Amino acid sequence: MSQHSADPAPTSALATVADRRDWWRDAVIYQVYPRSFADSNGDGMGDLEGVRSRLPYLRDLGVDAVWLSPFYASPQADAGYDVADYRAVDPMFGNLLDADALIRDAHDLALRIIVDLVPNHSSDQHEWFKRALAEGPGSPLRERYHFRPGKGADGELPPNDWESIFGGPAWTRVTEPDGTPGEWYLHLFAPEQPDFNWDHPAVGDEFRSILRFWLDMGVDGFRIDVAHGLVKADGLPDLGSHDQVKLLGNDVMPFFDQDGVHEVYRAWRIVLDEYAGDRIFVAEAWTPTIERTANYVRPDELHQAFNFQYLSTHWDAEELRSCVDRTLDAMRPVGAPATWVLSNHDVTRHATRFANPAGLGTQIRTAGDRELGLRRARAATLLMLALPGSAYLYQGEELGLPDVVDLPDEVRQDPAYFRGAGQDGFRDGCRVPIPWTRDGSSYGFGSGGSWLPQPSGWGELSVEAQSGVAGSTLELYRSALAVRSEQADLGAGDRVEWLKAPEGVLAFRRGAFVCTTNTGGEAATVPAHGRVLLASGEVTVTDDGEAKLPADTTVWWIAD
Repeated sequence: MSQHSADPAPTSALATVADRRDWWRDAVIYQVYPRSFADSNGDGMGDLEGVRSRLPYLRDLGVDAVWLSPFYASPQADAGYDVADYRAVDPMFGNLLDADALIRDAHDLALRIIVDLVPNHSSDQHEWFKRALAEGPGSPLRERYHFRPGKGADGELPPNDWESIFGGPAWTRVTEPDGTPGEWYLHLFAPEQPDFNWDHPAVGDEFRSILRFWLDMGVDGFRIDVAHGLVKADGLPDLGSHDQVKLLGNDVMPFFDQDGVHEVYRAWRIVLDEYAGDRIFVAEAWTPTIERTANYVRPDELHQAFNFQYLSTHWDAEELRSCVDRTLDAMRPVGAPATWVLSNHDVTRHATRFANPAGLGTQIRTAGDRELGLRRARAATLLMLALPGSAYLYQGEELGLPDVVDLPDEVRQDPAYFRGAGQDGFRDGCRVPIPWTRDGSSYGFGSGGSWLPQPSGWGELSVEAQSGVAGSTLELYRSALAVRSEQADLGAGDRVEWLKAPEGVLAFRRGAFVCTTNTGGEAATVPAHGRVLLASGEVTVTDDGEAKLPADTTVWWIAD
C-alpha cells in the first residue's frame, strides 16, 4: 500500500536551514492546510505541488518553517486525520516524489518543513484494522486497538460511558465475520478513526519506524496530533458525566493527559536525536493547565507545545498579562520556549473571534463587527510576535481573512457537523481556500473552483490586492516579521519586564524594545518609548514625549 520513497535526503540538503542551533526557540512557523492553500491541477483541491509553487511567497513573508496538515493516504472521513497509510501520500495531494520535491525546495529557500503525525488513532481503512475485523474475535490485530465486549445481557451496551469528541458514544459495535453483532471498538473522534492501544508494543514499534521514514525523507520535525491522547487509564473506567465535551480542558480525563504518554515521547526523542539538523517535536496537547502542558516539553521529551490557553484568552489586558506570566513561569523550569498562537484549522479565525463579544468560545457562528475584529486581530498579532518564544501563524491570517460563517449546510464537510452533542462542527469556516488574486474562478487558488465556496468579496483580500499596499494586513505581517528577525530582543528569551500603563493597556520592555497594546475601547495616552518601529494603527506622538494610542492598537518602540 505504501508508495516507494525517493532516496533519503542527504545531510547536505539541510545545510541551508541548519545554520542556527535551537532555531525553534524563537521561530515563526506557518501552518499550511494543504487542501485549502493552492491547487496545481485544477481539481478544486489543494495539493503538495500547489504548496511547493507558493514556497517563495512564504519565504518572502518571513517565516522560518512550514507546518503541513496531514497529506497521508486517507479516506478523508476527517480531512486526512484518519490515516490509512502513514508512509504514503494521498493521491488527491500527489505522491511521495511531490513530498520529496517540496522538502528539498523548502530547504533551498531556507524554510524548514514540519509534518503532522496522527498517533492517537488510524483510519478504519488501515490494514491493521481491516484485518482485525476480518479475523474476528481473538485476532492479535484487535489487541492493537481497543476492542471490548459490550455490557448488558447480549453485549448490546457500550463497554463504558465515554463520549466521542465529535458527539455520541465513543464506541461502535462491529458485525463479526459470521454476521452476528460482536465486540465494540473505541474511537474518541469519528467511528472511522479507531484509537490505537498504546499498551501494545507493536504500536510503539510501528510509529518509531514511521518517524524514521519521514526523517529519512528530510523533514525537520513533527506536529503531534492529539498528543495528550494515546494512553488511556487502566481498565477504561466510566467517567460518570453525560456532558463530557464541556469538561475538556478543565480536568484530567481517563482518556486524555494520562501520565503514560510521557514514556512514549521519551522513546521518540531518542529516535529524533539520532538525526542531524536540529529537528523538533511539537505537541498539540489540550491540558487543564499550562503547568501540565509544560510536562510535555521537559528536556528529554518534546520541544514545543501549543499554548491553547493563550488562544482562548479574551481581548483583555489583565487576562492577557496573566496568561503570559503563567506561560513563561511554567516553561522556564523545564527550559522550553513559550509558544503563542491565535488561529488554526480547528478554531474560528481570530479576526472573527475578536469581532464578537467575549465568552462565545473558539467556534463562533456569527460574523460580528468585521472592522472591529480586524483592528483587534492586527493588534493581537503584533502583541503575539513581540512575546518571547515561538509564534504560529495560520494560513490566510496575514490577509486578515475572517471566518466564512454563512456556508450552506449542503457544502459543509466537518464530520462533527453531522453528529449530535459534540463539537459545534463549524470548522469549515476557517478552512475555505485562501485567495491569491483579485479575479478568477477561485481567486488564484486554482483553475477549477474550490472544494469549499469562497465569498464573493474574497478577491479584495487576496495577496495580489494587498501586496505593496501601505497599511494592508499583508504588509503589516511582512514588516512585523522583518523587524522581528532584525531585533535581537524580539522572540528570544523567557521574560518580559512589565511597565506601568493605563487601565486596559499592556506595556512591556525587552532590552531596548517596548511593546504597548491598548485593548480598551477608547484611545489611551502612553509614554513614547523611543522611535516607532511598527504599529497596527495610526499612532500620534507629541513633542512632550507622549503618544495617543487608539483603541485596539499595538505599537512597537525602540530606544533611540
